[in-house]
Amino acid sequence: MSAPIQLNDITIHSVIEQQGSWFEIMEFFPALTKELLDENRSWMEPTFLDRATNGLVLCIQSFVIKTPHHNILIDSCVGNHKPRPTRPFWNMLDSDGFNRSLAAAGLTVGDIDFVMCTHLHGDHVGWNTRLENGRWVPTFPKARYVMAERELAYWTQREKDDPATCPWITDSVLPVIAANRAQVVKNDFVLNEVLQFVPTPGHTIDHCAVLVGRPGRDAFITGDMIHSPLQGKYPELGMRVDYDSKQAGVTRRKTFDRFCEENTLMCLSHFPPPSTGHVRRAGNGYKFVDA
Repeated sequence: MSAPIQLNDITIHSVIEQQGSWFEIMEFFPALTKELLDENRSWMEPTFLDRATNGLVLCIQSFVIKTPHHNILIDSCVGNHKPRPTRPFWNMLDSDGFNRSLAAAGLTVGDIDFVMCTHLHGDHVGWNTRLENGRWVPTFPKARYVMAERELAYWTQREKDDPATCPWITDSVLPVIAANRAQVVKNDFVLNEVLQFVPTPGHTIDHCAVLVGRPGRDAFITGDMIHSPLQGKYPELGMRVDYDSKQAGVTRRKTFDRFCEENTLMCLSHFPPPSTGHVRRAGNGYKFVDA
């Protein structure tokens, strides 16, 4: 577990479900060459790259934000009992990792007031629902689930056209809609004075990051805007399932330019623990330094 992050009266906890090196790195980043990878092995191994498998080390985690008024969950990992036939390592997962990690933050599913979805990929919406008497029902009994309007429209249409390509929409998003628990918003939605969406498109059609706190003492939760520090060094390096890799690269540069001289803490959703750092300019790209 990473140490909690304290931003004045706000606390951010990492909620880790699992960690592994499931994807071969050159498959994950199709434009990556062997020469470029070899040039970066020395600093990537072993934390970010598994030497034995050449697999990219990824953490599957949420962040929970405690404010004086609300508990807000950012994304919800893979989830249990979900059929994911194209992802054997997530298929019918039966793990207590997420709930144990949530409990370590002093919370239960009944304590969450909002679930904010940075985007609607399967490893970010899985615990939106749980299986109860053969039905998928919202996991967090009192929460509103906040989703960007264009993102939801894209994925619900895709599910309608070809449900086999996105089973997570069928079991982890549509039941939330059916239960009237979704709050569908614009991609610049402001929840309150200390928490808001920031549009970060490219990885998906309407991906959003989350900015938490007040100027001078804040944090930026990336979601899938970045998967590896290699994409910091080379911001134009796209990953295998980007909706628009070119746009994702523009987003990374724009975002890191905004924060590279600030004290804003980056919460890097797929980086292994501690999954946090400050972004700083480095040559033609960026690096992450310890907070």
